[in-house]
Amino acid sequence: MVNRTKLGLGTKAIHVGSHPDPTTGAVIPPLSLSTTFKQADVGDFAYEYSRSNNPTRERFETALAAVENGRHALTFASGSAATATVLNMLEPGSHILSINDVYGGTYRYFTKVANNMRITVDFIELVDSSTITQHIKPNTKLIWIETPTNPTLKIVDIAAISSVAHQHNLLVVVDNTFMSPVFQTPLDLGADMVIHSITKFINGHSDVVMGAVVLRDDDLNDRLRFLQNSIGAIPSPFDCYQAHRGLKTLHLRMKQHEINALAIATALEESPYVERVIYPGLESHPQHDIAKRQMRGFGGMLSFYIKGDEQNARKFLRSSELFSLAESLGGVESLAELPSKMTHGSVSPADRAKLGITDTLIRLSAGIEDTADLVDDVLNALELSQNL
Repeated sequence: MVNRTKLGLGTKAIHVGSHPDPTTGAVIPPLSLSTTFKQADVGDFAYEYSRSNNPTRERFETALAAVENGRHALTFASGSAATATVLNMLEPGSHILSINDVYGGTYRYFTKVANNMRITVDFIELVDSSTITQHIKPNTKLIWIETPTNPTLKIVDIAAISSVAHQHNLLVVVDNTFMSPVFQTPLDLGADMVIHSITKFINGHSDVVMGAVVLRDDDLNDRLRFLQNSIGAIPSPFDCYQAHRGLKTLHLRMKQHEINALAIATALEESPYVERVIYPGLESHPQHDIAKRQMRGFGGMLSFYIKGDEQNARKFLRSSELFSLAESLGGVESLAELPSKMTHGSVSPADRAKLGITDTLIRLSAGIEDTADLVDDVLNALELSQNL
């Protein structure tokens, strides 16, 4: 008999939340598009209204909780909606400590929207957990971690930060978008909540925008579930159906993302046209040892500083034939971007300078194409980038 408490991630992704339909025997449960559901009697129902709950969304949330080793998962219309809902749990006047190198959309929400709720955020260096206590205030409620960070791929020691945070009764939220549950499960390392942009690796096909929160605590789940229903920024059943299908191949795709990213990073380190490569799987990465300790793989994201100036960076991006110049990441196709002008354009110039997000920093999302083709394309684009 299968021990369901010890199933591997791939098995969970395929089987949890995907039981054959009891009426027809369909191996793939049907997509439920209904907005409302008939009640057996007043107040006697399994589902009431699709903003509150929906069979297709419920199945995906169940599977997502399982692969992150959580008890509960809640999905939202976007990763930004998930972020906003978590912050709506906090009382006005609350204070947050956030990693300084955070996704541009999160930075924008923290600095341009959260302040309207009188929530303040200090962006600090979280790589060294010993410095946290000096930044904690009486109204600090939450520590926001992104690891690896976007786009400079710093690694934060989740267990160390969580230990300090819990000594001060602070919640720890980890954005796990870059690693996915295949390579990192923050709840196992002490985090209270995990945030995902489902749009990225979990869906994996660049055709769904969605976010999620995964957690274990029942009380936190009840509070978030109330906000999910009240605010109403929920995903469509069709998008949940698509993302659930993507989840079932996540463990296979992530392996190829990593193979390709490591091969590209290695080739970039050897190129005379590159100043520095940032990839957690390289021994040259400053937090390589932490990455090895808390991650089961190094992911499909890498960044590098090209020699020259912004024009050389732009020439590289125009010259690549296999890396599409586009925002987002985590799809089966390879993507490239210039964070200073694209995903992190909302970050102030002063903060970008502090973080090293210069006009020569290029971020790559390695897809699952043939490895040799991607390496050849990158090296060719680098060659062309120096001929202005």
